[in-house]
Amino acid sequence: MSEAEGYTPPRVWTWDQESGGRFAKINRPVAGPTHEKELPVGKHPLQLYSLATPNGVKATIMLEELLALGHEGAEYDAWLIDISEGQQFSSGFVAINPNSKIPAMVDHSTQTPSRVFESGSILLYLAEKFGALLPTDHHKRTETMNWLFWQMGSAPFLGGGFGHFYAYAPDKMQYPIDRFAMETKRQLDVLNRHLSENEYMAGDEYSIADVAIFPWYGALVKGRLYEAGEFLSVHEYTNVIRWADSLLERPAVKRGQMVNRTWGNPAKQLRERHDAGDFETRTQDRIAEDQG
Repeated sequence: MSEAEGYTPPRVWTWDQESGGRFAKINRPVAGPTHEKELPVGKHPLQLYSLATPNGVKATIMLEELLALGHEGAEYDAWLIDISEGQQFSSGFVAINPNSKIPAMVDHSTQTPSRVFESGSILLYLAEKFGALLPTDHHKRTETMNWLFWQMGSAPFLGGGFGHFYAYAPDKMQYPIDRFAMETKRQLDVLNRHLSENEYMAGDEYSIADVAIFPWYGALVKGRLYEAGEFLSVHEYTNVIRWADSLLERPAVKRGQMVNRTWGNPAKQLRERHDAGDFETRTQDRIAEDQG
């Protein structure tokens, strides 16, 4: 049925066919595990199970920033969860995140291991655990939390809204693309206006708000998300671009974007991370494999 012909919803919706699109085989209207499989556990107290999507990158950038600040307790193992293969529905993963979304983390340094899921929760948990990237000043802390929760509430319109209908939907439809493109540009304007008067999201201090927002909106204005830069005229958001460029210069941001990445330039992929030295040795091995 074409968009012009319209669609009348049934009285009761039923799941009787795949939804189509890139992730059709893993989309379903029920929760819970689809298969039994325990998650691996490495040598460090912090165990991350993730993929280098924007939400996953938040966690790895945060961990790399903590290590750069000298917090040795932030050493971590990062295990790859291939969502295209449905690995997020294993019994082990569902046990630490009943919502079956990456990233998810287990902190084995607590008396009873602590599961942490939802990317914003992981950022806040780590910031409080290590006393870093979360301002202690009341007003700056509040501003950080404002923008952290702004990102959590706004990004679904960018990802599940614009990204899905523009990049992944099996059929291109003008109404949803127009609707979510408009909302995405409005959000970019919110950021652009704020960053015209602030170096970082919480003012003059780099924080978890920047870590949360950068993998979505920084990637978007740098042409790294959905190949939609020209379509959305992202060049207009000069303050967001300035902010994104400044974060891209941070070594921890560069490293964090590599972890659990399985696509693109092999030199910028690190499928799993179990030691700081993996950035050099395992990346070289991957390049050798691809060239061999």
